[in-house]
Amino acid sequence: MGDPFIIAGKSYSSRLLVGTGKYKDFQETRAALDASGAEIVTVAIRRTNLGQNPNEPSLLDAVPPSKFTYLPNTAGCYTAEDAVRTLRLARELLDGHNLVKLEVLGDPQSLYPNVIETLSAAKTLVAEGFEVMVYTSDDPIIAKQLEDIGCVAIMPLASLIGSGMGILNPWNLELILERIKLPVIVDAGVGTASDAAIAMELGCAGVLMNTAIAAAKNPVLMASAMKKATEAGREAYLAGRMPKKLYSASPSSPTAGMIAPTQT
Repeated sequence: MGDPFIIAGKSYSSRLLVGTGKYKDFQETRAALDASGAEIVTVAIRRTNLGQNPNEPSLLDAVPPSKFTYLPNTAGCYTAEDAVRTLRLARELLDGHNLVKLEVLGDPQSLYPNVIETLSAAKTLVAEGFEVMVYTSDDPIIAKQLEDIGCVAIMPLASLIGSGMGILNPWNLELILERIKLPVIVDAGVGTASDAAIAMELGCAGVLMNTAIAAAKNPVLMASAMKKATEAGREAYLAGRMPKKLYSASPSSPTAGMIAPTQT
C-alpha cells in the first residue's frame, strides 16, 4: 500500500474504524461493516455477547475475528480500576488479544473523558503488555502524556459521544497533530460524511464512529458514505489544498492570449 495506516506495527487499508453497537441486530451490524470497508471494529465488552452467554447470539459469529480486527473497549467504565479489569477480561475472551481501546468516562450525562483516570489506567495496561488506543479530550498536553506512557494511538474527541455535532475545535486537533508522532484518530462526535472528511483533511490518521452510522435512517448507506468521505478527505490532505487568499481573486481560466473585444 502506498499510504499505509499502521497501528501497533500492523498495516491496514481502511482508515475508518466502526463500532458494533446500537444496530437493530447482528445482521445489520455486518452489512454496515461490509459497506464501510472497515477492518478494525470496536466492541463494548460489557454490552456485547462474545460467547460468555451461550444461549444468545454471539457477535463472533456475525463478525468473525478472522475477517475483522477486534478492538475491545471499556465503554461504561468510570474508574481506572474498572477499565483495567474489563480489558483483562477481554484478553481472556479473545484468546490473548492485546490491542484495546481505553476509555474512562467522567460522568454518565456528557460521557466526557476523565483524563486523570485515563492516564492511570493507561500506565497499568501498557505495563501489562496491552497495545492501548486511547480515547481522550482534545487537550494536547494530555495527548502528549499518553504518548509518553506508551499508547499506540491517541483518539481525541471531536465533540461529545453520540452528539453528532462534528468537529467543534479543529485548532486543538491541529495542536495535537503537530506534537504527536503516534496515529491521531478522531473519536466521538462525527455526525455525517462531511465531518469525517474534515477530520481527514486536517491530517488525522483515521476516524472512529458508531452512532453516526447505526443511528442513521439507512445505516448501510451511511456506512458507504463514510467510507467515501474518509478516503476523499485523506486524498485531499495528501494532495495539499490551495492556500486561502482573502480578497485575492484569481481567474481559473488563463488570461494570456485572450481575444480582444471588437471595437465599433
